[in-house]
Amino acid sequence: EPFVADEYIERLAWRTPGGGSRGGEAFDPKRLLEEFVNHIQELQVMDERIQRKVEKLEQQCQKEAKEFAKKVQELQKSNQVAFQHFQELDEHISYVATKVCHLGDQLEGVNTPRQRAVEAQKLMKYFNEFLDGELKSDVFTNSEKIKEAADIIQKLHLIAQELPFDRFSEVKSKIASKYHDLECQLIQEFTSAQRRGEISRMREVAAVLLHFKGYSHCVDVYIKQCQEGAFLRNDVFEDAAILCQRVNKQVGEVFSNPETIQNIFEVKLQSYVKDQLEEHRKSDAEQYLKNLYDLYTRTTNLSSKLMEFNLGTDKQTFLSKLIKSIFISYLENYIEVEIGYLKSRSAMILQRYYDSKNHQKRSIGTGGIQDLKERIRQRTNLPLGPSIDTHGETFLSQEVVVNLLQETKQAFERCHRLSDPSDLPKNAFRIFSMLVEFLCTEHIDYALETGLAGIPSSDSKNANLYFLDVVHQANTIFHLFDKQFNDHLMPLISSSPKLSECLQKKKDIIEQMEVKLDMGIDTLNCMIGQMKHILAAEQKKTDFKPEDENNVLIQYTNACVKVCGYVRKQVEKIRNSMDGKNVDTVLMELGVRFHRLIYEHLQQYSYSCMGGMLAICDVAEYRKCAKDFKIALVLQLFDTLHALCNLLVVAPDNLKQVCSGEQLANLDKNILHSFVQLRVDYRSARLARHFS
Repeated sequence: EPFVADEYIERLAWRTPGGGSRGGEAFDPKRLLEEFVNHIQELQVMDERIQRKVEKLEQQCQKEAKEFAKKVQELQKSNQVAFQHFQELDEHISYVATKVCHLGDQLEGVNTPRQRAVEAQKLMKYFNEFLDGELKSDVFTNSEKIKEAADIIQKLHLIAQELPFDRFSEVKSKIASKYHDLECQLIQEFTSAQRRGEISRMREVAAVLLHFKGYSHCVDVYIKQCQEGAFLRNDVFEDAAILCQRVNKQVGEVFSNPETIQNIFEVKLQSYVKDQLEEHRKSDAEQYLKNLYDLYTRTTNLSSKLMEFNLGTDKQTFLSKLIKSIFISYLENYIEVEIGYLKSRSAMILQRYYDSKNHQKRSIGTGGIQDLKERIRQRTNLPLGPSIDTHGETFLSQEVVVNLLQETKQAFERCHRLSDPSDLPKNAFRIFSMLVEFLCTEHIDYALETGLAGIPSSDSKNANLYFLDVVHQANTIFHLFDKQFNDHLMPLISSSPKLSECLQKKKDIIEQMEVKLDMGIDTLNCMIGQMKHILAAEQKKTDFKPEDENNVLIQYTNACVKVCGYVRKQVEKIRNSMDGKNVDTVLMELGVRFHRLIYEHLQQYSYSCMGGMLAICDVAEYRKCAKDFKIALVLQLFDTLHALCNLLVVAPDNLKQVCSGEQLANLDKNILHSFVQLRVDYRSARLARHFS
């Protein structure tokens, strides 16, 4: 423990009699001082003794340090000597090794020619036997030495090919005959070993046959026996996968290049694919494309399973080549078949729909006389003949759209699977162009054109406005079209230059349809025309100048009730037919025209005091109807009109005050004057004086 002087003094004082207050014992400072002095002397003696011991140990330590340093120096010298000896030994070993290598090279240089000479001598001996026509060597007569015989005959066969035919034709034919016999024997031996399940013997025979021309025949024999009883079910792909999985390990053990053995399924699949596709290639494009997509998908799935097997270093390239060899003749013209089928199928879907409606498609909007007449009639209301009656038919069908989109979706899926990666964006764009042609142009655009041609003139009575139904359905269909564009086309072209081309084509389609919808604003003229008919038929002059001023029982006129009911229906129809900013744009235009109609309508009558009150009630009801538009400008216009109607009933003395009010202060004085003139009492000198 660390030494603490204060605690040490305390313990010393506590042990000394009279040094503390223990047991009531009196404190004795002299006794304590004497104890301290004695203790100090003892400590001094102890310090001297310890100091001498320390000096002795220091001297001993210095002596041992000198001895250790001397010993270390001696060891360093010994180490240097040993290192020098090691270097000398290493140099000697290197010298000896060099000599040994040189000697080995010399021995090899002598032995290799000697071995070749011995080998050549043996081959010459065997060649002489063929030359003499009698095979005496044990290697040719002993069936157990077929491996050695195969090695010899293979070498003799190579040598014989270099000999001139005119002098050695007979011996060459004998060697070739023996070569063929041994080859057949080896293949037979391989077949027998396979049937017996002797893998080691199969591997041994296959290694010998590797240098023979008949090695591929050996592989074919192996494949044929493996396939016996393998393809018994209808699913050839599953059977091929099971077969490859079963023989994969054995192939690796028997053959040195397992890649060559994969035609276990290649030949079988190629014939199966050909049978399935050629049957429908020219007669049924739909079934042909479905079969092609299905077969290609199942083949690629099978190749994915084969990736687990030992197929050499570059499995992916090998399997890709394998698949390409099977389908190349079908994939080369795939997109042409796809486009041809899609075009005929889409045309059939549309034609079947129009036939079900007993409708003969006609050329609309081509710039002909009929089209010109229609445009003039819509824009000027000139009586150039009746509009085209569509009998309430929009000529748009959700079923047709779903069928077209489904066909295109399947085409996109096939395109993704069957197209070469470099051709994928281009092929996808061609399919998209087909969808645009038949869905957008031949169906939606045709329906819009027909709807435009069917818009009645503004002076038609009881006209049915079916164009809004066309707009509603076209809007819904285009949302489906846009969804397919994003879900199925975009992934195929997102990283290619075709993306901008597709987006531009889609933008052009949208702009083209918006032009047609803008032209459909003539529907608003029809709505206003219907309101005019209602007002003309229902509004009476006596409504605002009743004979009995004190006996008016109605809150607003019958014309007002019918007009408001009609307007509310049209507003609801517009909201259901359109979306986004289009709703507000169309409702604003309708609201402004509705206000102008009511304003001009009110200008046609004279108003008594009670008639003016009834006009105010009518305008208040029109204003409630205007709130349904949810357009601030329209509501403001009707608020101002309501304020103007107050001029019809206000007392002459208050006219100037009302005209300077918040809502009327900014209006032109002529407008205010025109409303005051509608009062039956306007000609009275008092009213004219007050207003002037």
